[in-house]
Amino acid sequence: MIRLKRRTRRTVERPPRLHGLSINRMLPNILTMLALCAGVTAMRFAIDGRFEAAVVSIITAAVLDALDGRIARLLNGQSRFGEELDSLSDVVSFGVAPAMVLYLWTLQGAGTFGWIAVLALSVCAALRLARFNSKLGQNDMPAYAYNYFTGVPAPAGAGLALLPLLLSFEFGSDTVGSPWIVVPWTLVVAMLMVSWIPTFSLKGIRVPQWLVVPILAGVGLLAAALVSAPWLTLAGIGIAYVATIPWSFREFRRLRSEAQRLQAQLADPESGSDPGPEEGVRQPAP
Repeated sequence: MIRLKRRTRRTVERPPRLHGLSINRMLPNILTMLALCAGVTAMRFAIDGRFEAAVVSIITAAVLDALDGRIARLLNGQSRFGEELDSLSDVVSFGVAPAMVLYLWTLQGAGTFGWIAVLALSVCAALRLARFNSKLGQNDMPAYAYNYFTGVPAPAGAGLALLPLLLSFEFGSDTVGSPWIVVPWTLVVAMLMVSWIPTFSLKGIRVPQWLVVPILAGVGLLAAALVSAPWLTLAGIGIAYVATIPWSFREFRRLRSEAQRLQAQLADPESGSDPGPEEGVRQPAP
């Protein structure tokens, strides 16, 4: 009995462990803050007339934004604070920063219309992220919609808005730098960000085994293209993304129609012909 009491006393007298966050749990928020700093730095480069450095800063912010969420899930460091901080960082880095870069580059030449385009891009980015935040924690999306975004994501919207600037690095500002070309383009991108058009998301795509090596080879070729012709390659990626929007819209509607048809047949099997085995629905037993 005496030994047990002594052991219990030693356990009670042990100093308490320090409470706090580990570096692993703070790492996603650190990346988010670095992305915010990169977005703000892009505006400074634009003020100094260093537009290439401004574009690189926004691209850096996009890379950091893509990493922070994935690292948070890997390290189990998700938090409501991190989600809100990420959205606030995105408003600055992918809404305000690209709009100000475009204004200092060419939109100020359009006067009031140029400033309207700046406000539209910034406001639509904020509205998109507010709409996303209002759906945090809600899993009411149908299964066929998990591989789609609603509208153009904020980082992709920033890249599309900067597409004329990227092209000007290769072909000159006289060709694509007219404010009367950039103003309507910026307004279109702003509307795409808050639209309900479904766009592809690469988060849920699983690569077949036989495509792993070709995709890795393609990544190597893409890296070589970025080194040899960075602005033209980035512009090509943006144009290719725009080309996928009609395709994603068509595929989303097809999946939705198939889901509605299968639900109707399951709810009332006698109303129509039963789907065959190739459509993934089990036939009723005789």
